[in-house]
Amino acid sequence: MEKVNRRQFMRTAVAGSIAMGSALRANPETDEEKPKLRIGLIGCGWYGMVDVKAAFKVGGVEVVALCDVDSQHLKDSADEVGELQGSRPKIFKHYAELLDTPGLQVVIIATPPHWHALPFIAALEKDLDIYCEKPLAYDIREGRAMVDAAKKHGRIVQIGFQRRQSAAIQQAREYIQQGNLGRIVQAEAQIHYTAGMRDTTPQAPPATLDWDLWCGPGPKLPYSPQIGHFAWRLEKESGHGHLVDWGIHLIDATRLILGESTPRSVQAAGGIYYLKDKITTPDILTVHFDFESCPVIWRHRIWGAQEYDPDVSNGIFFYGEKGTVFVSDSKWIIIPKGKSKERKVIEAGTDMGRVHMADFLQAVRSRKQPSCPIEEGYRSTTTVKLAMIAYEVGAKIVWDAKSEQIIGHPEANRLLKREYRSPWQHPYRG
Repeated sequence: MEKVNRRQFMRTAVAGSIAMGSALRANPETDEEKPKLRIGLIGCGWYGMVDVKAAFKVGGVEVVALCDVDSQHLKDSADEVGELQGSRPKIFKHYAELLDTPGLQVVIIATPPHWHALPFIAALEKDLDIYCEKPLAYDIREGRAMVDAAKKHGRIVQIGFQRRQSAAIQQAREYIQQGNLGRIVQAEAQIHYTAGMRDTTPQAPPATLDWDLWCGPGPKLPYSPQIGHFAWRLEKESGHGHLVDWGIHLIDATRLILGESTPRSVQAAGGIYYLKDKITTPDILTVHFDFESCPVIWRHRIWGAQEYDPDVSNGIFFYGEKGTVFVSDSKWIIIPKGKSKERKVIEAGTDMGRVHMADFLQAVRSRKQPSCPIEEGYRSTTTVKLAMIAYEVGAKIVWDAKSEQIIGHPEANRLLKREYRSPWQHPYRG
């Protein structure tokens, strides 16, 4: 198998048309000369701080306020931010208080997804620009309300699909869209991994955590470490499972490469076979998305199977008439059709988090929308949420993108929106 680094690849016949649009060039204006953008963070867990550190790497920012429902998260994050920038941010328990911070310009929302919609819309009403982690929303109707609010207020919004900045994904996209594989007949995406399990025993939450507020508009569940901080991803009522949490990155990348919107129909099958009574979302799942151009198949197993080839456990296959491409975060492979033809492996690493944040901050300054505006985040979120609805009802569902309705299945259609727990009110008014 021939290995080609990026410099070598750029010398090949296709290299002249490889677009590296996300490789943002440094602004000649120094950070010292720029007025610093004043940022607030809502959700100070693991990835919230990853986003903050990405902003510091880009430069030209000051984190002035933090918000979290866990006082220990707040203290630890405020201490770390203080060390990184030399001044300690203000801290708040409630996002509404953070949004009233004088001079605030930008908000990063990195809560679990059931807490995205309400602070997102409230931030827009304060005329703030927003970097919001994926998925866009917990349910599809929340997502629609968020899109409508963003259009109404006209602010800069970036959704955290960092893999749009992957050089490997961008190069593979250009190669495929040039027609080098001919017509794409099928795509397959997968992320197989071993899910880490925490204690599932119902117990009192940590003294520092306001569990009622953490659950917020979702159902109030009995607390356990398995559905609390970080582990919420595999809980149906918060993260909604591996496809919605991590797999959504590859579904977004697949849509980007194919130039697709949302699927016409979706079928899903799977279940909890190994981690029964430990998680509430499937540990084995297969989804068939019928997009206009071709079917896209998603597969995952998260119980720790020994893989035949771990190199393809996280990535996307594109099967074309003339060959195949496999792409992952930092490399892509061209597999020509025919016997004895040499494969080409192109290494193309990117600091995706930093570049995605740089793209956003540059957009805030230029007032031009960034590479993943809210409409794109909505389409990818809708796609994976439709998969989970198909899984829930155990049937093929047909999606009418124009009316944003599931056709001919009232039970599935009801799952487009979940009821909020009092006193919170769902933002969708359609």
